[in-house]
Amino acid sequence: MDVEHLELEAKATATKHVINMLQRPEQLEKVEQYKRRVVRKKASVEAMLKTAMQSQLDGVRVGLNQLQSALHDMQEIKQNLKWIEESFSSVPSLNSKLQDVREENMRHSQYVTAMENLKHIFTVPESVEKTKQWINEGKLLHTHQCLTDLENSRDDLLYELYKLPNQAPADKIMLKAYFEDVEGLSQLLEKQLRLVVSRTLNTLRKEPTEIVTALRIIEREEKADAFALQRQRQSGFLPPGRPKRWREKALEVLEKSVAQRIEGTQVDERADDKMWLLTRQLILEDLRVVKTLCVPCFPPQYDIVNKFVNMYHTCLSAHLQELIQNGLEGNEYVSVLSWIMNTYAGPDLMQHPELNIDTSVIGPLLSNEVVEELQSLYLKNMERNYMDWMQKTLEKEKEDWRKGTAPEGDDQDGYFHTVAPVIIFQMIDQNLQVTKTISQELTFKALLLSMGQVTQYGKMYREAIVQFKIRHFEDRSQVPYFTHYIITIVNNCLHFVELAQQMKQLYWIPGLHDNEAASKLEALLSTFQQLRDEAAQFLLEEAFLDLELHFQDLVTSKWLASSIPVDTICVTLEDYFHDYVHLRLRNFDYVISEAQNLVGKKYVSAMLRKRISFKTYEERKEAALKILKESAQIKAFFTRIAPKVAKFDSPFEIINALAEVLKCEDAEMLSLDLHNLIDKYPDVTQDHLTQLIALRGDLSKSEVRDMVTYVVQSEQTKNRPPAPKSIFSQL
Repeated sequence: MDVEHLELEAKATATKHVINMLQRPEQLEKVEQYKRRVVRKKASVEAMLKTAMQSQLDGVRVGLNQLQSALHDMQEIKQNLKWIEESFSSVPSLNSKLQDVREENMRHSQYVTAMENLKHIFTVPESVEKTKQWINEGKLLHTHQCLTDLENSRDDLLYELYKLPNQAPADKIMLKAYFEDVEGLSQLLEKQLRLVVSRTLNTLRKEPTEIVTALRIIEREEKADAFALQRQRQSGFLPPGRPKRWREKALEVLEKSVAQRIEGTQVDERADDKMWLLTRQLILEDLRVVKTLCVPCFPPQYDIVNKFVNMYHTCLSAHLQELIQNGLEGNEYVSVLSWIMNTYAGPDLMQHPELNIDTSVIGPLLSNEVVEELQSLYLKNMERNYMDWMQKTLEKEKEDWRKGTAPEGDDQDGYFHTVAPVIIFQMIDQNLQVTKTISQELTFKALLLSMGQVTQYGKMYREAIVQFKIRHFEDRSQVPYFTHYIITIVNNCLHFVELAQQMKQLYWIPGLHDNEAASKLEALLSTFQQLRDEAAQFLLEEAFLDLELHFQDLVTSKWLASSIPVDTICVTLEDYFHDYVHLRLRNFDYVISEAQNLVGKKYVSAMLRKRISFKTYEERKEAALKILKESAQIKAFFTRIAPKVAKFDSPFEIINALAEVLKCEDAEMLSLDLHNLIDKYPDVTQDHLTQLIALRGDLSKSEVRDMVTYVVQSEQTKNRPPAPKSIFSQL
């Protein structure tokens, strides 16, 4: 360390410090104050330095003392090691001198062992017989005491033989042969203990001391096993029959007895659900006994409550898997799933107030894969049942169609219907009620399956209806009540839609697979809605088939002089509509609306076909007035039949508009009428307008074409909002 250099640095630092401190005149007045502060600080630093130096000196002094002590100890150890080395040189000669002493000690040890076991050696046959007698009399503690004495004598003698440097195999064989009955006694006692332990739950209710005795014996044997294994680790000697592991075997016996008790609940009648009730009652009662009677009798290390819970859990799981592998039938799927998912872990069993067992620790009875497979099999079974039931229901419907008798109406309102929709949805409701006892997830899966099957039934139903309709129109005399049955079908379709919506209200779980469920429901509703509409068309097809010739007579030369076509149409439709009163109100309104549109469409078609020629304006006016009159007549007819339907969306307004175009005398006004017609009915086409103007007969083809082209093009330039479709779209 360069002291001079450090001193120079210190002076330089001090100089800078003084310069910084005394930069202003007023600071000179505080020089004495600064000086005193520096003196105090210097004194403090010097004191700290002295203290540090003193501490260092003390440490050095202690270190020197310890080094001196270590040196002295090392010299002493060196002398002791030298003495030990000199002593070891005499050991080889001492070994040969003590050989006689060692042999005498070995003989003495054997004599002592023989003297200690002399009593048992001479009484082995007698002790064996006495032990057998006590086993037969059930005196297990006496049996075990005697057996222990015999085993200890045998093991001590064998151990002495084992310690001999030159073992004689003949002596060992002779000794084992002399005690050979002891092993048999051990096996007899083990068998007796197995029997007692296997009856634990029943014995505890009557004579718990038997279980306590058996457990005391087992625990003593566990200690003997532990001692034998410890001696084996030290000396290598292991007595015959050790370790016995009776505690482990006792637990195996308990588990086997649990499995037998569970298997004993199986009943011969598969259709009977008593097995599940018996199983629940058995497990509940047994675990009550375990909690109340086993705990005081079993040692704490057995953890007997949890042991029994795990045994029942494991055995029951194995039993269920065996049942599943053997195949389940019908409602057995429901019983198993409900038992696994609700009963077992619920308040009826594991969560019973007297048990209150935490099932999250022991895990599920069956793995998620097995449960999902069970649910899948159950749903497949449900699907097969649906298909069978729906096929039978459809066959019953078809059989009714072939009977040739009128369907029955409801006693209250007279609507024709069959019980098919109710039967199918009752069947679905029963299945869904059952699945609700299992889980919401399974209920929703069953709901999706049910909706899919009803949709499939709708497709089968349609095929049958189409075949029924084709057969009827091939020979209308074959099915005298065709109209009545189609009415029944239309009502049934609406009933299917209503029942499906009710089912949704009852079983739909918001937020659970909404997209999939909505798709299934939409498919179902759409299927039966379309089938209702199609069946309604079949109904009208039957009626309008009789009127086809009369529609052909409209707007013809013959028609001008006669009101027969329209009168006949109204009378015939009214006759059919008398049967339509058996339609439900919603269906009746729909059918009448469709009939009204169909009449309007056929009337407009008749006008546009141009099967009449007008030579003068008067003839054209007369025809237009007749059209207006008949339009009013038909509208009045429909208003009388169905006031609500005729009041809205009447197609006869179109007929009136066409008649006004026909009646128009001025060509300029005609163009305005065409503009009004397009404004009101944007879906009218250029061909429709051309045919309408051509019907007038007062314009040439080129004039007609020019006028229509002009009107259409001028209308196309207008931006009009979308308008509903009219019957022009159907022509």
